[in-house]
Amino acid sequence: MPADDRVSDSDRMSLIEDFGIRIGGAMGWPPMAGRAAGVLMLSDVPLTLTQLQEVLAASKGSVSEMTRLLITTGTVERFKEPGSRHYVFRWRDDAWIGCLQHQLQQTVDLRELAETAQQRGSALAPEQRARFDAMHEYYSFMVGRLEALLNEYTAQIMCDSPRIPPVG
Repeated sequence: MPADDRVSDSDRMSLIEDFGIRIGGAMGWPPMAGRAAGVLMLSDVPLTLTQLQEVLAASKGSVSEMTRLLITTGTVERFKEPGSRHYVFRWRDDAWIGCLQHQLQQTVDLRELAETAQQRGSALAPEQRARFDAMHEYYSFMVGRLEALLNEYTAQIMCDSPRIPPVG
């Protein structure tokens, strides 16, 4: 991983470990995913799977699984550089927008589950139906708020950082 000369290797590795514990824990990720996120955030160039393996001292399978998780959560992208045979990974410029989009999609999925539960549970006792109604009300509320947050945050980022491409 190319290093910034102003940051010592021990400080860099300490920060990567903090990411493993703190962002990994907060996001519900394994610590290795948090460490991979830290490595990619700190890297000024895209990294191959092999490079990530070396920095993380982890198996190919573990690093592959963690990069898939980071891609799914909207923070990392995988692509081939022109003329290269190997895929590389990099932290997305709009990673936090991607993260918020992922959270929104998860919440939409849970709202849809609540709708299905309401339909299938129509013959249940009132107390049980009320639980499904409360679930649907909660996730509908959260979807609305997350959509508003995503729109507001995206607009703010586009004003503050015009180099970030618009999210589709």
